[in-house]
Amino acid sequence: MTFQEIVAHINKYATGWIAYYGRFYKSQLHAAFYGLNDFLVKWARRKYKTLKRRKKHAWAWLIGIASRYPLSLAHWRLGVRPT
Repeated sequence: MTFQEIVAHINKYATGWIAYYGRFYKSQLHAAFYGLNDFLVKWARRKYKTLKRRKKHAWAWLIGIASRYPLSLAHWRLGVRPT
């Protein structure tokens, strides 16, 4: 999958989670979305050879994406961006 396909797939579910669980369990939602950022790093490490053995570089890649496109993922709009 490309990153755009992953973004479309994640946003479809994340917006529903935010609408439903965001009213009552916002702290648990943040924990789940931190795990989602971790999943994106694992995906990038599998997808790109240069990031395969470099976890810090993969996180830097995701931070760069988040700084360039801060509104692309629903949980980034909520404020759960990679740091």
